[in-house]
Amino acid sequence: MHFTKKGWIALSLTGLVLLAACGNDSGETKDKASEPVKFLETGELLTLNTTAEEDFVSFTAQNQVFEGLYTLDKKDNFVPGVAASMPEINADQTEYTIKLRKDAKWSDGSQVTADDFVYAWRRAVDPKTAPSYAALFKDSIKNATEIHEGKLPVSELGVVAPDAETLKITLKKPVPYFISLLSFETFFPQKQAFVEKQGDKYGTDAKHTLYNGPFVMQNWDGNTSKNWTYAKNPEYWDKKNVDVDKISVQVAKDINAGVNLYNTKEADRAPLSGDFAKQYKDRADFLTEKDALVSYLRFNQNRDGKATPLANNALRHALNLAVDKEALTSEILGDGSFPANGLLPKDFVQNPKTGADFRTDSGDHLLYNKTEASKYLAQAKKELGTNTITLELLGDDQDTTKTIFAFLKNQFETNLPGVKINIKTMPAKSATELTRSSDYDMSLAAWMPDFKDPWTYSSLFLSDYYNNSMHYNSPKYDQLVKSTDTTLATDPSARWNAFVASEKVLLDDDAAILPLYQHQVAVLQNPDITGVQKHTFGSPYSYKFIQVSKN
Repeated sequence: MHFTKKGWIALSLTGLVLLAACGNDSGETKDKASEPVKFLETGELLTLNTTAEEDFVSFTAQNQVFEGLYTLDKKDNFVPGVAASMPEINADQTEYTIKLRKDAKWSDGSQVTADDFVYAWRRAVDPKTAPSYAALFKDSIKNATEIHEGKLPVSELGVVAPDAETLKITLKKPVPYFISLLSFETFFPQKQAFVEKQGDKYGTDAKHTLYNGPFVMQNWDGNTSKNWTYAKNPEYWDKKNVDVDKISVQVAKDINAGVNLYNTKEADRAPLSGDFAKQYKDRADFLTEKDALVSYLRFNQNRDGKATPLANNALRHALNLAVDKEALTSEILGDGSFPANGLLPKDFVQNPKTGADFRTDSGDHLLYNKTEASKYLAQAKKELGTNTITLELLGDDQDTTKTIFAFLKNQFETNLPGVKINIKTMPAKSATELTRSSDYDMSLAAWMPDFKDPWTYSSLFLSDYYNNSMHYNSPKYDQLVKSTDTTLATDPSARWNAFVASEKVLLDDDAAILPLYQHQVAVLQNPDITGVQKHTFGSPYSYKFIQVSKN
């Protein structure tokens, strides 16, 4: 829901792969575990303040140097972090009582307390300090909305600390995915005395930040810094399970540079995309990592107060059926990404009763079919009263985006005679602004989930959702999705069925968007490096589990 993070994904595909390289700096046989692991990032680290605006690099960094009440294990299961155990939940699922472990420490040796969570969460909803991710609190915790709107003081937030090791949380309603939120960075703790002493400098560089995660930050001088280091935190409660002593990071925005580092044995891991992925896909050290990010085209139905051609249902169907997604993923992307035949990704959430994947229960939607596309196009031309339809395709100016757009333009204009596509690319920030103001016809988008629940995807297309810039308005869709957050919130099976039904409305009935592909991360990786944990939601990566072979 955070647009800095999501908008950057939506409009900058080349930078999707965050982690680039790690390794030893010579071919000598020696104790590799004693050497710093070497990573690359594709952009600068902007902030370590978890209640500030955040981007992918910041999310990755924060997940290494901080820890919340719950964290993710190697299989993306929720396990206690600062919490001593899973929460006690009352019968109506609106009150959570969480005990904190006594050995959770800040990097200055002081105990992480329940008050540290109360303080951080109040900052996350206080209109003076709140990030865009305040929406996660407003959707869940009692009085968060009223506080964010300035109607109540922060002291009225539904979270209290009866003692140093007990946190009591009161929700505004049952929230089935609340445990998932508690593993997300914006719900991490902050020590009030330290934060207030640093003032505006808090989280802006290594020395003005306090840590409670597996690592502490070193050598980071601020958001223009091209280098930083994660060093093992001697105060971390689970330090015995952290094998790596140091991870050095440098910024390298060019994928080609990362590949060169790998091929010259100066790096043990390098990201791949496009031609690089196709070139190296048959090598033994080529890997793909699962990702829940789904890329799609938005169809804007109203621009400058006037209906666009995309307000026509038949035209939206024609566009959906005219794209060969198999060709897009295998011939254009070549990085292991695969066609998205629905809104929700594969291997993300499962049926609470049967364990079936969402994609299995919902099935495939709007599959490539030139014959049916032609029929819908004929209907659209008749209803629109024209034989020529011109549409603008908006995106950023990254090379990967341009390549995808060239493919889509060819597909639309070849398979839909009379349709003309004008490509409009520009810097990501400018393209984002046009998208948010609904000044486009079609725009490239993508969504990676913040938490593990269908709501993070399905809520995007509610008629009153802040990120819905398409003027899509379906009372049927609204009713189904909103029921999952209200009347069906405590009925897992019925809630699941409502999500499945809503996807059919969005796609089969309305063809409101054009799902393109589910992203996969392609890398070259030295077999000596293991344990780089890629998450399908929340923070992109955890480094806690990294191991370096001594062979």
